Amino acid sequence: MINLLSWNINGIRSAMKKGLGSLIQTGIYDIILLQEVKAEVIPLDLDIEAYNKYIFTSKRKKGYSGTMTLSKKKPISIIYGIGDNRFDSEGRCITLEFQDFYVINAYFPNSRRNLERLGFKLDFDKKISGFSQELRKKKPVIIGGDFNVANEELDIARPKDNIGNAGFTEAERKWMKSFLRSGYFDCFRLFSKESGHYTWWTFRFEARKRNIGWRIDYFLVSEEIKDRVISSDILTEQYGSDHAPVSLKIR
Repeated sequence: MINLLSWNINGIRSAMKKGLGSLIQTGIYDIILLQEVKAEVIPLDLDIEAYNKYIFTSKRKKGYSGTMTLSKKKPISIIYGIGDNRFDSEGRCITLEFQDFYVINAYFPNSRRNLERLGFKLDFDKKISGFSQELRKKKPVIIGGDFNVANEELDIARPKDNIGNAGFTEAERKWMKSFLRSGYFDCFRLFSKESGHYTWWTFRFEARKRNIGWRIDYFLVSEEIKDRVISSDILTEQYGSDHAPVSLKIR
């Protein structure tokens, strides 16, 4: 059995002081995917010997974006990026290869309030789709991360108020649905079809307390590995970021 965790931590130095360190030290998770690391080097207080650590930082702007993957087991190979410097310069993706599958840690761009980065986001969507499908020719794929899109209306507390807004545009949702149709499964939805389950809340208006949120963080698996999925959850009681971690357990 393998336990995976994915969490947009909104800054690793801040998150280490707010619960990330203690969560890692539990040793529960075999593979941990972190997004929006906002650091150029691995912090000294993350010196936990149980894990191999891989960080991909933003070269475009300091203190921005970035991904990090921790793994108890040393991978066969590590791939930094998806082969396009527009996105790789922002440190948005790390892939670890293991014997039975690939694990992609992805931080999808935010299309922003005025949609000024919608084209950039959609280009990233297209590029990572092709990247994942190429890997899938060799072995199954697990993708975890902040996708910055709420796929269905039940994935957002106020869908009618947010139609056309960043993360809930028709184009972003169309890509997500297309990607799932190409042979991937939203692991959380394998176990829960209900609304009211979210992974991100604005810091304003006591949104988390009132559960006015969005589900934009996912674990997806390619269909070849679907039958190995045991559970997938949202750790809503884990604080330390404006996102909640999501987990995946596979055989």
